[in-house]
Amino acid sequence: MLDITRRIYPGVPVWPGDTPYSYQLTALIAQGDSVNVGKITTTTHLGTHLDAPWHYVDTGEKLESVPLSVLVGPCRVVDARGQKALSVAFLKGVELAERSLFFTGQPNDWADFPHHFMHVEPEAARYLAGQGVRLFGTDCPSVDPLTSKDLPGHKAFAQAGVYILEGLALEGVPAGTYELLALPLRLEGADAAPVRAILR
Repeated sequence: MLDITRRIYPGVPVWPGDTPYSYQLTALIAQGDSVNVGKITTTTHLGTHLDAPWHYVDTGEKLESVPLSVLVGPCRVVDARGQKALSVAFLKGVELAERSLFFTGQPNDWADFPHHFMHVEPEAARYLAGQGVRLFGTDCPSVDPLTSKDLPGHKAFAQAGVYILEGLALEGVPAGTYELLALPLRLEGADAAPVRAILR
């Protein structure tokens, strides 16, 4: 069993300007309380996370509408190192599955939030859907460039009915076929949620 979830810890890099992760104790046995209790403050796009279509399309589904069947089942890990943009030409040379995860060379722990990473061309998103892909996973923090405002990759996936799993920790995972379990927190009405992602 391989854990492909990014670690969550104080100071973990988040999207520039987004809500940083914080864990604070509100009750402490050492200070006389009967239990230890903590609270967290964070972005919904923390580390390994699932985007709901509503994140990038105002009429899109919210998190509770993403079918669990998309997030559990056979998957393919694809080695996409060296690709600045995921293109149809590259995809025609690789094996795909209903759940396809792309390792682009991102380290499992970011010292700083990456500003340059592989994005997905809209034509590639449509091609993936045409090949039966329902879940696109990436070790990058986004399927669009950091500075993108119109989000063509996200919107192409939405139009094609493909869900997006971002921020995977795929370093050291050989390309091949696995079973994926990637379950988000059950945050109703949300735009995204952290995911615990496992391969076996």
